[in-house]
Amino acid sequence: MIEDLTGAIEITQRIDASPEIVFAYLTDSQRFVRWMGVGAELDPRPGGRYRIDVDGVHIVSGEYQVVDPPRRLVMSWGWEGHPTVPPGSTTVEITLTPEQGATILRLRHLGLPDEGERRLHTDGWTQYMSQLAAAASRN
Repeated sequence: MIEDLTGAIEITQRIDASPEIVFAYLTDSQRFVRWMGVGAELDPRPGGRYRIDVDGVHIVSGEYQVVDPPRRLVMSWGWEGHPTVPPGSTTVEITLTPEQGATILRLRHLGLPDEGERRLHTDGWTQYMSQLAAAASRN
């Protein structure tokens, strides 16, 4: 299989928690909002939908494509009302790898349309992955 990496960004974060705990922070609505958003409706199963209210104004939504606890999540991604990154237009893939009592999280965001969106999403994901690491390590 050849993978199209056009418009891709990748972020890696070490988290001082097990993959099971990190996966819960990615799929449980109550835990999710401890690191991103003010509200989250998550249905983490293939074909299940999600909707995340990031800040009371910006809302991201999409559909889960792969849910493989506690190793991998793949979902469509996009912003409601956004002209260049609408819901379903990009893909986020998260893999969790155990490493000496911690987890290495690798996030790949594929299909971002231009350099400006790649930069904005890199900055956003970097911030939120740091917040996820802090939240999950307190568990």
